[in-house]
Amino acid sequence: MPEDLILAIDQGTSSTKCLLVDRSGAVVRAGSAPVGIRYPRPGWVEQDADDILDSVSRAAAECLDGVALDTVVAVGLSTQRESAVVWDRHTGRPAGPVLGWQDQRAQAFCDELRAGGHDGPVRAVSGLPLDPMFSAAKLRWLLERAPDAAVGTIDAWLLYALTGEHRIEVGNASRTQLLDVHSASWSSDLLDLFGIPASALPEIVASAGDLGTIGKHGGILAGLPITAVLGDSHAALYAHGPRAADGVKVTYGTGSSVMRLLPDTAPDPGEDVCVTVAWGDPGARLAAEGNIRSSGATITWLADLLDTTPERVAALAATASSDGVQLVPAFGGLAAPWWDDTATGTITGLTFGAGAAQLARAAIESIAHQVTDVVDAIGSAGCLLADGGASGNDQLMQIQADLAGVPVRRARTANLSALGAAHLAGRAAGLWLAGAPSTGVAYDDFAPRDGTAAAELRSGWRQAVARASTPSAHHLGS
Repeated sequence: MPEDLILAIDQGTSSTKCLLVDRSGAVVRAGSAPVGIRYPRPGWVEQDADDILDSVSRAAAECLDGVALDTVVAVGLSTQRESAVVWDRHTGRPAGPVLGWQDQRAQAFCDELRAGGHDGPVRAVSGLPLDPMFSAAKLRWLLERAPDAAVGTIDAWLLYALTGEHRIEVGNASRTQLLDVHSASWSSDLLDLFGIPASALPEIVASAGDLGTIGKHGGILAGLPITAVLGDSHAALYAHGPRAADGVKVTYGTGSSVMRLLPDTAPDPGEDVCVTVAWGDPGARLAAEGNIRSSGATITWLADLLDTTPERVAALAATASSDGVQLVPAFGGLAAPWWDDTATGTITGLTFGAGAAQLARAAIESIAHQVTDVVDAIGSAGCLLADGGASGNDQLMQIQADLAGVPVRRARTANLSALGAAHLAGRAAGLWLAGAPSTGVAYDDFAPRDGTAAAELRSGWRQAVARASTPSAHHLGS
């Protein structure tokens, strides 16, 4: 086993994955552990903070089994974003459930704020539209039930549990809707609006540097320094390296994140997408981002409906065209660029000739349609840089290239979020003084094909979205 290793921990919605990366950027070991998720009521999505912490320990133990710990020089952390955590500031124990990023229980409060005319001012400061996906309204809900507690996102919880420091990385902080995205500091106006006391929030820190040393309670990780923390989508963008300057990054997961770095001279991408801090190293680098609530989750839903597997759904989709069938997966409304919380899941174009294969194809196409909607809103896409589990589907990647009308470059490297966290952690630890190694990511290329067929599919999609949406909702291009 080589020396000077970086341990990357990628804490996601359904699992925690760990990679051990050497000085050349090569992955030499891996480990993973599942994370539970529950749906106690419609629209409620919960996890357990202790279960998340335990998954980190189990994944790290598998990855480090048989490895001399003195060869590990630093830890990089990549985390799911927007999920809200609450814990007792005296005992350090969780004081409520983790409200997942998909959780909708704070919808009514967001509606109240919107009705009061706060959407524009909130967006101007935070870069985000009023939506329960972001942490602020969920943190309010948690603090109403544990008023003297400490709160944070998943990265803040893990930093606290592992190092004892109440800190949050600036990119994750930008997804709370409490950060002034232009000054990279907590906004007193937003704290007052959401009813969040400043004393409950973590200290904002940069994405790289001395972010704490893991204590004895960290088990096998005890004594290791954490030198980088990134949100998972941000880490994937970082892993693309210099290519990120010219492309739009798309991470295909349970949902999808579409992100493009913003030039310093044009920091406002328009109201259909969000402004996010990609990372702070040390200054804040801004990005335009649009989030899609249901991508891989759509395939899982259809697989359950058909009593089959997601792999079988993908295979079915390859056997037929959608034949006019459109599936709009608005299971919890539509996010960017539509921002319609009341949109409903809809299937249109059904005929007696439509069967499981047409539904499967429509489900695959719905992912590419939603990504294309966001890419159109963000603009300036020389190419799409694709990563994430669903990107392994060649059919989806080709459909994506066709609908977006630009080349798609799919990363062959798995676990790109973990790799990005490793690259930043290694650079902060002094392993890569000239930047992260460039050999870590290889690509498969998909070029767009016949534009006429794509235009017909896009027209049908827009009609289906119009049926799924409420008449008063904001729409792209309206």
